[in-house]
Amino acid sequence: MSTSHPDAAPAKGVGGVSRRIGDIWQRLGLNGLFFGTDSARKQAFIYSYVVAALFVTAINTLNVMSAVHDMPRLNPVEPVIWEGSSWLTVLAFFWIVWLGWRLAPLNVRPRWRLLIHIPAVLLFSFAHVSGFVALRILAYRALGGTYHVGHFWVGFLYELRKDAFGYVMFLVGFAFIEHLLRQQRPAPAAAPATFDIRDGAKLTRVPLADILAVSSAGNYVEFALADGRRLLMRSPLSAVESDLTGHGFVRTHRSWLVNESAVTGLNPEGSGDYGVRLGSLNVPLSRRFPDALARLRAGASP
Repeated sequence: MSTSHPDAAPAKGVGGVSRRIGDIWQRLGLNGLFFGTDSARKQAFIYSYVVAALFVTAINTLNVMSAVHDMPRLNPVEPVIWEGSSWLTVLAFFWIVWLGWRLAPLNVRPRWRLLIHIPAVLLFSFAHVSGFVALRILAYRALGGTYHVGHFWVGFLYELRKDAFGYVMFLVGFAFIEHLLRQQRPAPAAAPATFDIRDGAKLTRVPLADILAVSSAGNYVEFALADGRRLLMRSPLSAVESDLTGHGFVRTHRSWLVNESAVTGLNPEGSGDYGVRLGSLNVPLSRRFPDALARLRAGASP
């Protein structure tokens, strides 16, 4: 052959104690990050994965057809190996793009958090290129041939440009699919919406109206409730913010979310910063979040 051009099952813990995989993510500080705290994010991921698989299949199929047409003497098995290995690795490492989206969606605030996508796209492209090279080597060996890799980093830089474009297209697709799913959600019922606060195996379900604010506390977030309770959940604040988007919560500081309906006043503190009053609780509002100030001014009492 010629050479070519470039809710999971429980797991056993220490002492044989059964733990759910979700609890392991909780201990790592990633609880709720990948899919959020409800089924909506998982549904968005599944739809996005299916659409991406179909899109990549169409592109790879066209590439195979072009290669066969442009190189009639080429064994048609070769372009199938090239494009099939690329297809498999894109789908295998698609989760990297989704994780980047969950950490920094296109509407994220502050905007500098979009820089997260730079290492994410580099990791995605490196995994993609390394994966398809390994698969091609194995496929050629299985068929008695040799696949010449050539200069890996030259090939990587070539593929990086295409992968970066595909990465951006995936992000746009995530935004579009989540928008469509939000449009299809039924109107809220009369009963108050709730939020599940998980701490290990413990779950506390509270009405959203009872959550005054959410703050970042190291690897945890802390929920300040109207009855005075403070509940912790191991999760990044960005994941909770994503889940509470559209439910009347607004980011006022890099470490704080507040419930707009619970705001009782705003106190100017100089240099464009404010204090947000939520009953007896006072939360910072940074001048870096002018949209939050405008929203709270419209609803807060004097």
